[in-house]
Amino acid sequence: MEEKVLKRGQEELRKQVLETRLCTGCGACIDLCPYYRSYRGKTAVLFPCVIDEGRCFAYCPKIEVDLDELSGRLFGKPYDGNPLGSYQSITAAQAGDRLKDIAPQAGGTVSALMYFALKKGYIDGAALTDRKGLIPVPRFVTDAEDVLACSTSKYTAAPTLSAVNQAVKDGYKNIGLVGTPCQVLATALMRSNPLKADDFVDPFGLVVGLFCTWAIDFRLFEPFLAERIEISRIRKIDIPPPPSEILEVFGDNGTKLEISLDEIRAIVPNGCSYCIDMTSEFSDLSVGVMEGRPDMNTLIVRTDRGRKIVEEAEKEGYLTLSTMPEENLEHLIWAAGNKKKRGLAKAQDEGMVNTSDDETKAYLRMSVEVLGRLTA
Repeated sequence: MEEKVLKRGQEELRKQVLETRLCTGCGACIDLCPYYRSYRGKTAVLFPCVIDEGRCFAYCPKIEVDLDELSGRLFGKPYDGNPLGSYQSITAAQAGDRLKDIAPQAGGTVSALMYFALKKGYIDGAALTDRKGLIPVPRFVTDAEDVLACSTSKYTAAPTLSAVNQAVKDGYKNIGLVGTPCQVLATALMRSNPLKADDFVDPFGLVVGLFCTWAIDFRLFEPFLAERIEISRIRKIDIPPPPSEILEVFGDNGTKLEISLDEIRAIVPNGCSYCIDMTSEFSDLSVGVMEGRPDMNTLIVRTDRGRKIVEEAEKEGYLTLSTMPEENLEHLIWAAGNKKKRGLAKAQDEGMVNTSDDETKAYLRMSVEVLGRLTA
């Protein structure tokens, strides 16, 4: 009897991620081969591929993600559904005096961490998200000063991981990344050697994850803004931390346009609604704007590697740390928990969790006990 081959290639990815609009355009499948391209936030298949098991499928954070397996590899324990994921410490943070002249968005913690990691040789280069006009574009930098040019928030989905794939092809081995939860989840898949290669080397030196509730579909965002302001005049876009419910658009003449987030949510990619991770749980370090304090960040340390870099960055004046206010931590746990429950409930209702049908791949896999607890 002929053994059945379970296919995990382009065709399965196309049918179950791209055609179902689960894709968030993270870039994990871009620049692996000539078959995929990203255009203005959309992932497109250019040519058919008949490989039964490909990296495009293996790296995708929207199909066959086994949370127990990933948590075991990165943190040495099964996935337990904690709203904030596995972590060692949570503090308030902002860029230190060594970087006092920079003008980052929010507290500058992300810029400070990547700047320090490059300066001290913990990473050989960093995959970041830059902008061309309003379009978010991947950028791989090897000079610490170039980190600062990418320091503003983008809020739109970007294929940042394509810069990682290209850097790996170019021979880089200690790569830094600043990414959203879906991008960080893809890095965890990359780091797990999913295709069981004998010569596998973890390409990442530091993964810094951003807090994210959702991203915006650029293809819808650009015309949405064009109806309200001349695109070429936009200099900065910001979403202040809660309790604010607005998106701010700053023009070159000092004007500021405020748009309700209720309008913005209408142009969020469908794939974001299934996401169960607000704080980039599979990163080394996670950073978000602190509620009520737009000049400060929340910093979550998850791994020994991340902790070492934070401790040295603080000691050398690149970071300033302080105690996280209890009320901020409580609300963060509440918000992250709510996102996890909403996304998981939707995915489960649509038969996308722990799927046993070979023809229909699961989006997520986790223990029955954790699934039951989170959806109760």
